[in-house]
Amino acid sequence: MKCPYTVLIAEDENNIASFMATILTANGYQVIRAKDGAETMMMVTSHCPDLMILDLGLPDMDGGQIIQSVRGWSQIPILVVSARTHERDKVEALDLGADDYITKPFGTAELLARVRTALRRMHTNSGAQDALQTGRFTCGGLTVDFDRRRVFVDGNDVHLTQNEYKIVALLAAYAGRVLTYDLLIHSIWGPNAGEDNQILRVNMANIRRKIEKNPAEPHYIFTEMGVGYRMAEGE
Repeated sequence: MKCPYTVLIAEDENNIASFMATILTANGYQVIRAKDGAETMMMVTSHCPDLMILDLGLPDMDGGQIIQSVRGWSQIPILVVSARTHERDKVEALDLGADDYITKPFGTAELLARVRTALRRMHTNSGAQDALQTGRFTCGGLTVDFDRRRVFVDGNDVHLTQNEYKIVALLAAYAGRVLTYDLLIHSIWGPNAGEDNQILRVNMANIRRKIEKNPAEPHYIFTEMGVGYRMAEGE
């Protein structure tokens, strides 16, 4: 079965990048690749991958700079893969915002386990007990299945687009909290999306038509005028 997750591999050593890409593709992940820092930043902002595997020693930019830059606007899981074995290198990468660190060489099983863990952690850092225990967020008739990346209302798949799902999943991960327009826009479309929230409003209108019985009187996602959106707290 095809996995809905897209993984960006930022690695300049072609044999290592190809090895990781082969493993991930064989296990259903969608893979995109970058060979230097500039291409990595471009692909993060243009493709908005679900996870990044990052080599610290890219030819034009230190991986730490990339982590720091990405963390300025995104919480995408970052899995560092590096030949640097000193503890201070690991601590620095983690302090800058990396989610995990694998030292080269590594095996197939370890890579896949670390990827699964990073993706799972992305959905359970919210503190929502339902998601922590089951990988799902439930509020009334609404269910967000983080593992399958699908949204159901009264048991029926509402068939959200990729970006619509990302919006709902992010709001569900922080249910009860207001997420600002800028945070949502930059998390979904990247830092170059600008500050015009028209694209977000259009997506939200489509989401509400699909999940709300009466979009004008929503029960799940509420608008905080001039600020952002808030998902109702789960059960």
